[in-house]
Amino acid sequence: MHRTRTALIAGASGLVGSHLLLMLLQSDRYSQVISVGRRELAIIHPKLDQQIVDFDNLKKSASELAADDVFCCLGTTIKKAGTKKAFYKVDHTYVTQLAEITLRRNATQFLVVSAMGADASSRIFYNRVKGEMERDIQALGFTSLHIFRPALLLGEREEHRTGEEISARIMKPLSMLMIGPMRKYRPIKAETVASAMLRAAAQDQKGDKVYLSDEIERLGR
Repeated sequence: MHRTRTALIAGASGLVGSHLLLMLLQSDRYSQVISVGRRELAIIHPKLDQQIVDFDNLKKSASELAADDVFCCLGTTIKKAGTKKAFYKVDHTYVTQLAEITLRRNATQFLVVSAMGADASSRIFYNRVKGEMERDIQALGFTSLHIFRPALLLGEREEHRTGEEISARIMKPLSMLMIGPMRKYRPIKAETVASAMLRAAAQDQKGDKVYLSDEIERLGR
């Protein structure tokens, strides 16, 4: 029987994060769940501690960011961010700063949503930013680091992402044809990713682990 732990989640209003927050609150593993975000969530729970932070000045909130397991679901799109610079700030700077601060606050596990194709040397800007984020967090030296690279995420978003919605409609019927090595390209439910993150944390494995989308699917079922 594990002692009860504290979980911290960033990005709990997002597609994966919203599912994960509910799972964390229901989990016997955690006696406290700290949600870090720009605005208050419309949820009240005895285990939930909502911390409203300025991600541009996250160090100011460092004293409130102590947890055992940190779940990072932060992410945006270049279209929503407005510029490549703004996208980089959310998907790289905010994520790596959260990792640095929580590690100094003695977090042992960091679990982060990246993306399929993440590669620090990629010519594709989106993939390169995700790859650099992974590289820089790996360099920090967490006892346990879990990186999740899902394919196209399925689920109801707060905001409309037309390109992703069209892709989902095209890819869904084709997904059953994606077998063998192609399985990792199948669209995946955001809820499945959230479930996989929770289960990975419960394994308490040391070292770095990268999960491709087909592995996420198996773990999160």
